[in-house]
Amino acid sequence: MVVKRIHADYGQRPRLSLHTHSHSHQEGHQHDHAASMTRGRLRLAFFLTFLILAAEVAGGLIGNSLAVLSDAGHVVTDLFALGLAWFASAQMARPANARHTFGYQRVGILAALTNAVTLIAIAVVILLEAVQRLTHPEPVQPVVMFLAAAVGIGVNLLIAFGLRGADKDNLNVRGAFLHVLGDVGASVGVVVAGVIILLTRWTLADPILSVGIAALISVSAYRLVRETLGILMESTPRGVSIPTLVNDMRGVKGVRGVHDLHVWSIAKGVRALSCHAVIDDLPPSGSAPILDRISKMLLQKYQIDHTTIQFESGAHSGHKGHCACTSNALYCDLNRCCD
Repeated sequence: MVVKRIHADYGQRPRLSLHTHSHSHQEGHQHDHAASMTRGRLRLAFFLTFLILAAEVAGGLIGNSLAVLSDAGHVVTDLFALGLAWFASAQMARPANARHTFGYQRVGILAALTNAVTLIAIAVVILLEAVQRLTHPEPVQPVVMFLAAAVGIGVNLLIAFGLRGADKDNLNVRGAFLHVLGDVGASVGVVVAGVIILLTRWTLADPILSVGIAALISVSAYRLVRETLGILMESTPRGVSIPTLVNDMRGVKGVRGVHDLHVWSIAKGVRALSCHAVIDDLPPSGSAPILDRISKMLLQKYQIDHTTIQFESGAHSGHKGHCACTSNALYCDLNRCCD
């Protein structure tokens, strides 16, 4: 489906802006069914992770193991990741409205930023306690460590198996899946530390492992902060090369130039693009095939499925009242006119 919109400014020639989305009824039904299944699996994984958290907090307190409590802190990262993925999946099903024209997907990004700040606080607390225990070792019960870690490994593998069959193209699901696998690795580390303590009575293995888990949490928090701030700042998505994208657009048959280009993420995995494209002086019916070719290329090569492209011909002299970008100006500064 092609929606055509005419933009006209006083004293200017009207400009044609084209926005595209194409979905068949059958594709829409299949997508809704897959999305519903994904939400169900994420919801189940979220509540199962609560069981892991409860087991590891209890095991860490009873066994006096900082490693187990640190792993519980790492489980919190899984809880946020799964909760965010579930929340984002539910929000994507909500329709946009006159107040929120892009829907509610950015709410998930704000939740992710809160998640990252919380993770940093957890990592700092773990490090401080680990330093305390390195200077003043405390007795640890390795058997309790085994039991708590075993619960974490078993349930996390069950969650990972369920998420593996979910929507593979959903980046939130993929991120949650990797979080769960990371927690399995951390729980295995707890088991190894428990074996060392059981065989050698070297209790320093517990705080040393805690430092490693705190570092793992810190890395996750850093990546999350970088990603969420990039989306909130509307930066170019990672992996997208603007010069290459422009060359690809200019290589589409019928496109003579591209300027006023903006590429950003509305939410994780939801990319958008807007630009002005110079073409020959054609009627709307003649320009539609060009739009189809551009949209297809952007979707297949860059996973950009939300595009707003304003076509202009050589007769269009400028953007009076907005930004007087020339045909060679790739970006349009929203605060001042281009030279």
